[in-house]
Amino acid sequence: MTNQQPTCHMYVSFQDDDKISIFTMDPATGGLDWQEDVAVDGGPAPLAIAPGKSFLYVGRRGKQEISSHRIDQRTGGLTLIGTAPLQGEPVYVATDRRGRFVLSAYYYQSTVAVHAVNSSGVATVPPIEWRYTSHGAHAVQTDRSNRFAFVPHIANRGPNAIFQFSFDEDTGRLTPSDPPRHSPQEYLGPRAFVFHPTLDIVYFSDEQGCSVTAYTLDTSAGTLSPFQTISTLPEGYSDSNTCSQIQIAPSGKFLYAPNRGHKLHRRVLHRPVDGNRVGAHRAGAQGLQSRPDRELSFRGGSGFGPPGVLPGQPRQRSAHPARDLRRWEQADVGVDYQAGGVE
Repeated sequence: MTNQQPTCHMYVSFQDDDKISIFTMDPATGGLDWQEDVAVDGGPAPLAIAPGKSFLYVGRRGKQEISSHRIDQRTGGLTLIGTAPLQGEPVYVATDRRGRFVLSAYYYQSTVAVHAVNSSGVATVPPIEWRYTSHGAHAVQTDRSNRFAFVPHIANRGPNAIFQFSFDEDTGRLTPSDPPRHSPQEYLGPRAFVFHPTLDIVYFSDEQGCSVTAYTLDTSAGTLSPFQTISTLPEGYSDSNTCSQIQIAPSGKFLYAPNRGHKLHRRVLHRPVDGNRVGAHRAGAQGLQSRPDRELSFRGGSGFGPPGVLPGQPRQRSAHPARDLRRWEQADVGVDYQAGGVE
């Protein structure tokens, strides 16, 4: 009898091509093999996988819909099971920690929304929340306790603020915290964020500030307090740049914050030290081209390390000629191999 690791699948949305590509990923090497393309019209962009890994939710920016898809547990294939019409184009979708609600953010419509998920796994209408915040809403997630939700808004075209809410995991309702927002003193533009897996710490990428800011989370009030901001740029870099996404390793030891610079796509690696403070370690100086219409989401079993698409030197191109996905060796960027769930 042999021990066989479960298959990990990766889902890549191509907004301009109206497709989601499904790849299988070798959990030991991070190697990718294209499996199939699934037609999803209406500009599929943000993706979210339910905690049980049985459902994928897709924000369709062109059609202004959230579509619900069942994931085949054997093959990773997708089956459309429902759509929910929206009043705007979602730039971010996520589920709450129990998978009972789909949360979404609307940059242009200045809104955060909550849709209930029915017993079949379908995001339903009308929304439980369609709440005005401000222009530039870029993400929404609940914390590890599922009691609080945060919505960052960039600077420049937004208020440079993080809206803070209490979240009722039974009803899906949002209630503004006291205070209802955190407004950085610096021109940062909080855009995307991740929670530390074990500590009450939240890390935000700052689009305009070209930095990462660490916040402590008050678990009684549901409010954030910053304690550290570091630049994502190397010394002497003077070209134009903005920050985009942020990811954290399952162990909580490493952060990954991409820069978007003029004619250059540098990946910057950060490593928390001394428990929660962040030290900068930059990975790979090679210029890389990115496509802004792509979104990635992983589905896998327990025992996997971090995803194989990471900063660093490219080692393998995807076997699918129509896609320019690349895999980077985790060892090249100092990633620890402590096992953790991959989604």
